[in-house]
Amino acid sequence: MNSATASAKPALVNLLDFDRKGLQAFFVELGEKPFRATQLLKWIYQEGVADFEQMTNLSKSLRQYLREHCEVRAPDIVTEQLASDGTCKWAMQMRCGNRVETVYIPEDRRATLCVSSQVGCALACSFCSTAQQGFNRNLSTAEIVGQLYLAQQRLGPERRITNVVMMGMGEPLLNFDNVVAAMNLMMDDFAYGLSKRRVTVSTSGVVPAMKRLGDVCDVSMAVSLHAPYDELRDQLVPINVKYPLAELMDACRDYAKTGPRKHITFEYVMLDGINDGAEHARALVKLLKNVPSKLNLIPFNPFPQSSYRCSSSANILRFRDILQDAGLVTTIRKTRGEDIDAACGQLVGQVQDKSRRHLKLQAMQTHGSGNVA
Repeated sequence: MNSATASAKPALVNLLDFDRKGLQAFFVELGEKPFRATQLLKWIYQEGVADFEQMTNLSKSLRQYLREHCEVRAPDIVTEQLASDGTCKWAMQMRCGNRVETVYIPEDRRATLCVSSQVGCALACSFCSTAQQGFNRNLSTAEIVGQLYLAQQRLGPERRITNVVMMGMGEPLLNFDNVVAAMNLMMDDFAYGLSKRRVTVSTSGVVPAMKRLGDVCDVSMAVSLHAPYDELRDQLVPINVKYPLAELMDACRDYAKTGPRKHITFEYVMLDGINDGAEHARALVKLLKNVPSKLNLIPFNPFPQSSYRCSSSANILRFRDILQDAGLVTTIRKTRGEDIDAACGQLVGQVQDKSRRHLKLQAMQTHGSGNVA
């Protein structure tokens, strides 16, 4: 070991990495009372204070320890883009140099933040720009909740974020523990205090994690569906090969029994000539017959090198009408932030791909068959 290594200081503990239970354990290990956790949460998330010296209800010795051994560190905002409709997109950079994107969507009665959970995505959904970048790693709890922390600081107290959707870059349920800890902070009364009905996790259908989530965290659930039968969904959402629709629907029914909204929101991107026919709508009605559900039809948002086109307005309306006539609650999602590539499926960030997915996708395109799982 050289002298530089021997003298290197240990890394500071990032307190954004702990939910309340984690902070309580951290303080108990220091010989402090568990209630220190709630004090710290209030300072960081409600008062916006990151300087330990300003946390005046902590003892002087504890403040000194925190100053020497801990930090409150969120990712860095490196770019900010404002769309014509008021949507704002931030590129946030991690210490490792990778970037993810976070989107703020203001509306009349609420303000929603779309949060990323991974650097890139490993699931290779063919219609999603994020998936074409490959995958680098999971985000830490600090990097996930840090997106909300930075966004709220940027917006100020007069523009409170009321809803969070885990619908940014990545598959949240493949980063289970860090995502759950971050969502716990979002809902903690001593942190952001969001209602469990206002925090939504979106999954492409990681069935075992869906079942596990219902046992440990009470949040709303959205499922990226996009096809009414397995053959088509295998092509659009390759994880369907591992967890086909019958298994996914069973998991959805189980989650809806205990979830805060008592239904599952299904997202369905409208692809011209691919999944938007009347026969697809009727198959969707059959698939969801016994699943408490709400459907969001999402006009496809194009990106470079994509071979897909958005369904026509007439086809989308016809598709919606078939679903509504069958008794399914169905809405057409209004595209937001399209002029800054902040709409659904357009987030790209900056990903140092470790999955070699781009090579697998090139091989698929060359040979014209196969799936990337």
